[in-house]
Order: sequence, then C-alpha cells, then structure tokens
Amino acid sequence: MRRWEMLGLLCLAVVLSLTTWFSATAITAELKAAWRLSGPIDIWLTNGVQIGFVAGALAASLVNLPDIVRLSRLMAISALVAAAANASLLLQPTPAGVVAARILTGVALAGVYPPALKLVSTWFVRGRGLALGALIGALTLGSSLPHLFRALAGSFDWQLVVLGATVAALVGSILFLFASEGPYPFGKAVFEPRQVGAIFRERALMLVNIGYLGHMWELYAMWAWLIAYVRAALEAQQRSSPALASLLTFLAIAGGAVGCLLGGVLSDRFGRSLTTAGMMMVSGLCALTIGFAFDGPLWLLGLVIVVWGVSVVGDSAQFSAAVTELADRRFVGTALSVQLGSGFGLTVLAIWLLPHFADLLGWRWAFLMLAPGPFAGMAAMLALRRLPDAAKMAGGKR
Repeated sequence: MRRWEMLGLLCLAVVLSLTTWFSATAITAELKAAWRLSGPIDIWLTNGVQIGFVAGALAASLVNLPDIVRLSRLMAISALVAAAANASLLLQPTPAGVVAARILTGVALAGVYPPALKLVSTWFVRGRGLALGALIGALTLGSSLPHLFRALAGSFDWQLVVLGATVAALVGSILFLFASEGPYPFGKAVFEPRQVGAIFRERALMLVNIGYLGHMWELYAMWAWLIAYVRAALEAQQRSSPALASLLTFLAIAGGAVGCLLGGVLSDRFGRSLTTAGMMMVSGLCALTIGFAFDGPLWLLGLVIVVWGVSVVGDSAQFSAAVTELADRRFVGTALSVQLGSGFGLTVLAIWLLPHFADLLGWRWAFLMLAPGPFAGMAAMLALRRLPDAAKMAGGKR
C-alpha cells in the first residue's frame, strides 16, 4: 500500500503547487483593468510561464539537476520559489515585472512537474500508465483551481486569487518534503546532445513525438484561451457573468483530471497507441464543433467544453510513458528532454497565434486553428501501432 500512499501525497502536492501556473491567466481582465495594461500583455501572462518552463526544464537536464539534488528537496524548493514569484503579483509590478514573475514561475515549476513524474515512476512498474495519468490529472486539477478561486471570489478583489494560489503552493512545498524514492530507481537521466540525432532516426520515437506535438499544439492554447472564449460566448447569449465564465472554465479544465485517470486505465488495458489516438479523435472533434455551441443553449456549450476538457489532456501522460518504453535505456533522459522541450516550445507559438486567429474569424471559430494538431497526432499514433516496436509498450499492448 505504500506506493499508493506516496502517489496520493505527490498528487496532492502537485495539485497545490500547480495552482500558480494559470493564476494570472484566470484574472487577466481584472489585472488589465486594475493596472491599466494594454497590448498583448494577456498573451505573455501565460506564455511567460511556458517559456520559463522550457528554459528551466532544459537547464535542469543539461546539469542533471535531479541527480544532484534529492528529488523531494528539489520539488519543495521549486514550489517555494513558484509561490514567491506568484506572490510578487500582489506588489503590482510594471508590465515587464509581471512577465518576469511569470517566467520565474515557469522556471520553478520545471523543478516540480518533471521530477514528480520521475519520482512516481520509481514506485510503479505495473500500473505505471495509471500512476502517471493520476499525476498529470493532479497537474490538470491544480491548473484549473485559479478559475475556481475566481468564480468563488465573485465581486471580491483579484488579490484573493493570487493569495489563494500562493498559499496552496506553500503547502505543496511542505508536502514534497515527505516524499521519498521508491524501490525501482532509474539510472542517471543524462542529457546527451549528441544522441538527439539518434532519437530522430528511430521511427517509433519519431511517431510518438509527432503524436505528442499534435497533442501539445492543442492542449495549452485551449487551456489558456478557454476563459476568453467562454466569456465571449456568454456575452453572445446575453448571459455575461465573469463568475459563471470562470466556473465553466474550471469545470472543463478540472474534468481533465478524470480524463487522465481514464487514459491511464485504458492505456494499461488496451495499449498506448489506441488510447492516445482515441483521445485525440474526440478532442479534435470538439475543436471542430465547439463553434456551433457558441450561441447556446448554455447546457450544450457546457457539455462540449467539459467533454473537450476530459479528452484534451487524457492522453498526456501516455506519451512520456511510451518514450520510457521505446527509447534506448542509455538515452531515455535525452529522449524525454527532447519531447518535453519541443512540446512546450510549440505551446508558446500556439498560445501567441490563437488570439490573432480570433481577430480574423471571431472567437466563435477561433478554436478551428487547434484541430489539425490532434488529428495529425492521431494519425502518427495509429501508424506507430502498426510497427513491431509498439509491442514494447504497456506490456505488449499496442
């Protein structure tokens, strides 16, 4: 039972720490009004975290930070730094200061999420897909909580949202100190740039990474701009309510936690290729059809975004699990770093591009831009399923 207790502890700590990821995104409208911000600052409130995360993850890989610092201590310190960076928003910094704070938050969270994935993997061999799915579900739930804080705050000041996320991250930092490594430790996950070419020459790994890139093209842009989409839809339905928009956004993103657990169970039972392809088919269809629910009725809009929220992230953990199973053990660390860096790097482009696409077509059809990603990813994973190497995944389940 100790492995399940550890999984529960890590999931709770990740939920609390990851509240800082979208803490500013959830209150973008309030920040712009309170600080008289203009221009594309709303894009960088989210993209700053993405950029910081990529930089932090790659820097940690280059110096092998998880092998130098005990994982529990690394995660605790990182969550503490994320809390401090998030709290700096209460000081009402300049626009440049706001972006810097968000970048620092992303750098810090790179010391929380990847090490947590590694640590939980040391506790699970059987059921690893479910365990990683649970941890990604915790990331998803934590990312959604600022929207719940915003919905509950109602007419109160936006500072309560920032304060709530900061306190949550502080508690998460303390919980990480109680985590420990399991009985199935990995060797040193060394990042070797010379091995990057070998990763791209491996057809199975290439297909997994194409699938992951298609998934990431959709995921964070959907999470970042769903609040703007829902607010525009409610205005079109003459139901304008910031609190209701935040609540619907929370339900959609938080629903992804259920999707991650479902994805873990399905992948361990039916295979990673089939599960990821199925999830991306559903999420891609949601991106194509959500515009038809823009004018209501409200229940239909809510249903589509919740189904999308469940499916858009339900396959996320399985791409990392597939890399650990397909890559040569000598450069698993390099393969994971390449996957993570390229995927989160792509999110920066998607998040930046989507509001410009909305300016052209209006918010109603803006999410059409995301649909090609999951469909390309689905095709790649179905192609992977036909390869002999696919038998290495999930105990022979393709």
